[in-house]
Amino acid sequence: MHPLKTLTLLAAAAFTICAVTSLQAASQTESISSEDFVEEASAKGVAEIETAKLALEKSQNEAVKGFAQMMIDDHRRANQQLAELAKSKDLEVSDDAELINQAKALVLKLRSEDSFDKAYMNNQVVAHRETIELFRRAVNVDDEELASFARETLPKLEQHLQRAEQLNGQLPEE
Repeated sequence: MHPLKTLTLLAAAAFTICAVTSLQAASQTESISSEDFVEEASAKGVAEIETAKLALEKSQNEAVKGFAQMMIDDHRRANQQLAELAKSKDLEVSDDAELINQAKALVLKLRSEDSFDKAYMNNQVVAHRETIELFRRAVNVDDEELASFARETLPKLEQHLQRAEQLNGQLPEE
C-alpha cells in the first residue's frame, strides 16, 4: 500500500478510535467538562494500548518494540489512575469492549501493511499530538483532582510525542 494512503487510513482510524471529532474544532483555550475529559482520555489510553500490542507482535524493529512496550506500561498506569479518579467522582470511563473492537478493526487494516513500523509511528505522532491538546485543555477542568492528573500526565505525553517523532524520522518512508 502506498505510504500516503497508509497515513490517511491511520489518521482516519485514529480519529474514530480516539473520538476526537469534537476536538478538531476546539482550540486549546476552550474548556472541557470533567465527564468529557475522562471519557476521551480513557478512550485514547485504550487505543494506545491496543495498537501497541499489535506493534509488539508485528514489528521487527527493536526501537519500535521498545516504544510500544513503553506505551503499554505508561498508558495502562495512567488509565488505572484515571479510572480510580473517575470512580471516586461517579464519572464513567469509556467502554473498553467497544473501544477494543474499534482498535481491532484498525489492527486488521494494519496487519497487511508492508511498512508497518512507519504506519504505526505516524499514527503515534498524530495520536499524541491530539492527546496533548486534550490534556492541555483539561488542566483547566472544573475538578481540581482531574486538573492535577492532567498537569502531572502532560510531561510524560510530551516525552512520548518527542520519542515518536524521533523514531518516525529514523524510519524509511517505505
